[in-house]
Amino acid sequence: QLQASGGGLVQAGGSLRLSCAASGRTFSGYNMGWFRQAPGKERVIVAAITWSPGITYYADSVKGRFSISRDNAKNTMYLQMNNLEPEDTAVYYCAAQDRSPLSRLGRPDLYKYWGEGTLVTVSS
Repeated sequence: QLQASGGGLVQAGGSLRLSCAASGRTFSGYNMGWFRQAPGKERVIVAAITWSPGITYYADSVKGRFSISRDNAKNTMYLQMNNLEPEDTAVYYCAAQDRSPLSRLGRPDLYKYWGEGTLVTVSS
């Protein structure tokens, strides 16, 4: 029901735009998030956006470089990633969470729907 796309290989300092297309249900009423998992590491929150009024949250490591947005009319979420660093290399996942307090946006265990990941590789 969620499909992430847009990953690829990019040089450090480059940009990528990830998309998360939803199908089968409308996700406009859900909080949405992007997570990433590097080899041998836990899955961690990158950015999240609430269902309304679209409050955003970013991990400290990506603040000022990444931007999350959603287009409810298209049932799609985006992650614009600029000034990429080798440390950003990971599999990126999109996920949807029932309406929850902001304090719960960063918890992957509270997300109900997950998409298949898309690999982002940043070369130095």
